[in-house]
Amino acid sequence: MGADRYDYVIVGGGSAGCALANRLSADPGTSVLVLEAGRSDFRVDPFIHMPAALPIPIGNRFYDWRYETDPEPYLNDRRVFHARGKVLGGSSSINGMIFQRGNPLDYERWATEPGMKEWDYLHCLPYFKKMERVLLEDGTSGADDWRGGTGPLVLERGPADNPLFGAFFEAVQQAGYPLTDDVNGYRQEGFAKFDRNVHRGRRLSAARAYLHPVRHRTNLTVETLAFATEVRFAGHRAVGVDYLRGGRLRRTAHAGEVILCGGAINTPQLLQLSGVGDQALLEQHGVPVVQHLPGVGANAQDHLEVYIQYASKQPVSIAPGLRWRRRPGIAYEWLVHRRGLGATNHFEGGGFCRSNDDVDYPNLMFHFLPVAIRYDGSAPTEGHGYQVHIGPMYADTRGWVRIRSRDPKVHPSLRFNYLSTANDRREWVEAVRVARSILNQPAFEPYNDGELSPGRRVETDEEILDWVRADAETALHPSCTAKMGVDEMAVVDPTSMKVHGVEGLRIVDASVFPFVTNGNIYAPVMMVAEKAADLIAGHTPLERADVPYYRHRDGTPLYPPGDSRNS
Repeated sequence: MGADRYDYVIVGGGSAGCALANRLSADPGTSVLVLEAGRSDFRVDPFIHMPAALPIPIGNRFYDWRYETDPEPYLNDRRVFHARGKVLGGSSSINGMIFQRGNPLDYERWATEPGMKEWDYLHCLPYFKKMERVLLEDGTSGADDWRGGTGPLVLERGPADNPLFGAFFEAVQQAGYPLTDDVNGYRQEGFAKFDRNVHRGRRLSAARAYLHPVRHRTNLTVETLAFATEVRFAGHRAVGVDYLRGGRLRRTAHAGEVILCGGAINTPQLLQLSGVGDQALLEQHGVPVVQHLPGVGANAQDHLEVYIQYASKQPVSIAPGLRWRRRPGIAYEWLVHRRGLGATNHFEGGGFCRSNDDVDYPNLMFHFLPVAIRYDGSAPTEGHGYQVHIGPMYADTRGWVRIRSRDPKVHPSLRFNYLSTANDRREWVEAVRVARSILNQPAFEPYNDGELSPGRRVETDEEILDWVRADAETALHPSCTAKMGVDEMAVVDPTSMKVHGVEGLRIVDASVFPFVTNGNIYAPVMMVAEKAADLIAGHTPLERADVPYYRHRDGTPLYPPGDSRNS
């Protein structure tokens, strides 16, 4: 059994782990080890780096943990597949490359939780800006009071030049919804071209943005195929990590501190296996209890989505380019020139709106695609089509992550209880009706050849819910399973990222969210990692921003609650 000692052992070389490895190893006197259970992200691997190839790693055992839920009782007892990245860069190496911060009021909601006052929007905004380098469609900088211009994450705005995008943006206005200049800027509410983690035709994962540029540092060690099996404790202090190297060789990395960055499924699983969690669960599986923390694995939240698909009268979709006989040519154009259909994730536009006038800020997210197709490649038509991905952002449902066994290779029990509340079911009906309203506006008349899915047989509220129960998929945003806070269900101290009740152990990933944000969660995860790096290293936090953000009620700027500039 090998043994080494590092100042910080980071468990998980995914999104947050890559950012922390970069920032913490910037001090040459600090030694950092990253343990990643998956493989390297191979700089030439087209299945990772070609944006349009994103469906290929999903479900592939070489890149994906391939989790699935227990039977979901409100989804006809279906098991819902959850892809999570098992590769350097984590889910940022297999996700859809859509960059959404969430709404400013998401972070105001975080800040209302006890102990969370410095996680409000204007405390978080400087860290969003720190990590970004925003490029507009013409290649110029998009930096302003709300957006960054010098960070490692290069964000390119989608061209959205297919005529179906033009029809979509016109249709949302005809349906009564606004456009916005930037869904990540002053005003999230509205529809616009999206920022994407794509740069010069390649996926820009967290590994490429943060880790590869600093791999030469002598104080930074990265081990792949290193599967953590347990956090080792001396009393109530974490002192190291036991792991399997290549699935066989048992090793221990001794640590000044251990930082868990495994994500909202793996992190609570590893905590429970290590004796940190609900005492009754641990005793059920014969795990010696280090610290009773009932919030470990609780509070699980996610986004569910459906595809609403239409046939197109005109041959303008990208469907022909996705056929097998066209793929060698697309691959050649991408490999040689980094352009063409292979160089985009196709999620180039969409937006955010409210499902009813009583909602304070957007609770629905739309992704528009100029093709009718599912992630698994199945299509409802051999002809042309288009679709939106739609779902509520703030379901009040809550689930769990719980170990089934002391064997770390056994996936945990995972359940989100989708559609289990009356409010969630109401918002789902509203979401589908809003989407249909947009897709049946006059702007789509030249293209609209009828709804393919769910189809006009689905009309009543109960028919819509029956379809959602049978057809919905996860949007792959699991979070909140080891939340920050100071209440009895909190797991992480918001001022230090330390796990309550133990020493030498911190968590930095989507599990620490108290509430899931509005939109894809990669951007909030990276913001949390940037802010956490300063907290862990003892740096002075970035100065709080002093800018307004949009309030829908009367269109006036909104400053933080209590600010005298609010009207």
